[in-house]
Amino acid sequence: MTNPPAASAEARRGLFITLEGGEGAGKSTQQRLLFNRLKNQGHKVITTREPGGTALGVEIRGLLLELREQPPTPWAELMLYLADRAQHVAEVIAPALKRGQTVICDRFIDSSEVYQGVARGLDQARVRQMNQWVCAGVWPDMTILLDLEPELGLKRALERQGMLGLPLDRLEGLGLEFHRALRRGFLASAAAEPARIKVVDASGREERVAEAVWSIVKPLLETRGGHGL
Repeated sequence: MTNPPAASAEARRGLFITLEGGEGAGKSTQQRLLFNRLKNQGHKVITTREPGGTALGVEIRGLLLELREQPPTPWAELMLYLADRAQHVAEVIAPALKRGQTVICDRFIDSSEVYQGVARGLDQARVRQMNQWVCAGVWPDMTILLDLEPELGLKRALERQGMLGLPLDRLEGLGLEFHRALRRGFLASAAAEPARIKVVDASGREERVAEAVWSIVKPLLETRGGHGL
């Protein structure tokens, strides 16, 4: 007796894991460490980011993050992120999941819902509806929220950019109250969706944070029967 087509398709689909959090929370570092761990265990895995996961996205990223005399309005900012996401899903994420690969993405839907929906005041529920529209059914299986006090996160971001000889980008350079609103928004999202969004304290050493991330990802892999190997 064969399995139903829907179940078979689900078994073949890759896992979609997203990393979220405020500035300086260590998303890129934890993405790299998780990728290496999965790769070393034989998983088929790719990493990507938003904005900038496609050629078009790289151009959009410049429009969004560069310091400009006339920055985009909050609505224009949201539309640029959604355009990046629509291209990203169609060109990178959906095809990889269809091939059975695990996708680890640095920022995705929750960043728009918190940065624009909450901190910019554009209505989180409305941004959720727009995300559902552009994602066309592609949604994270698990989201790891790297939680960090904004003061520490901005300090880390400033040190990182200083080492690179670069200023803070447009969003990093917004005021402390904006970043406090971001943290409240992310934590509220986690409280509203505890099955999908898992909170990890990002204030410790990167190795300790990586172990906390792995303690969340490992059971997800096990429930999918070692999917992606």
